[in-house]
Amino acid sequence: MEQINYIRHLNAVLSQFEKDHRLNPAHISLYLALFQLWNYNYFKKEFFVSREEVMSLAKIGSKSTYHRSIKDLSNWKYIRYLPSHNPFKGSRIEVFQYGTSTEQAVYPHCPKSETSSGQAVVPIKKHIQTIENNKTARKRENSFLKISEKKKNRSARVPHPDNLSTNVQKKYDKPL
Repeated sequence: MEQINYIRHLNAVLSQFEKDHRLNPAHISLYLALFQLWNYNYFKKEFFVSREEVMSLAKIGSKSTYHRSIKDLSNWKYIRYLPSHNPFKGSRIEVFQYGTSTEQAVYPHCPKSETSSGQAVVPIKKHIQTIENNKTARKRENSFLKISEKKKNRSARVPHPDNLSTNVQKKYDKPL
């Protein structure tokens, strides 16, 4: 069993994905499915997979998308893919290790002074449009109140909103 730090590896590869503009959602979901299977196999150097299982985990519905994506990941050195061409034996996969150093992760935006010798600080990326979102929420509340007021006014003007009752007495002795 390999010594893999699950979180460091995942953070490092996701950071690499962010930089790589060749990737699309199929590549990323396929990689994550392979990563999950690698985890199930106790991070062995190589493991075998079946196409159906990987496609199901990655939520890929097309065989051509699967084959194109797995070959791309192999060519771009995220994994090593050795197809078996045997339906009874799965293809061999090797996932390359990312971010598996034993030292503390240091981010480039952290201060390099001696006072920061402890835990690395990661900034919180707060949603930029929080103020705008609050404004739209208030507008939505106001419009809801206006609609409910209109309904109240409408029901006050109409004496019988169900249209089943009338004020006029009908005479049933006359033909229609």
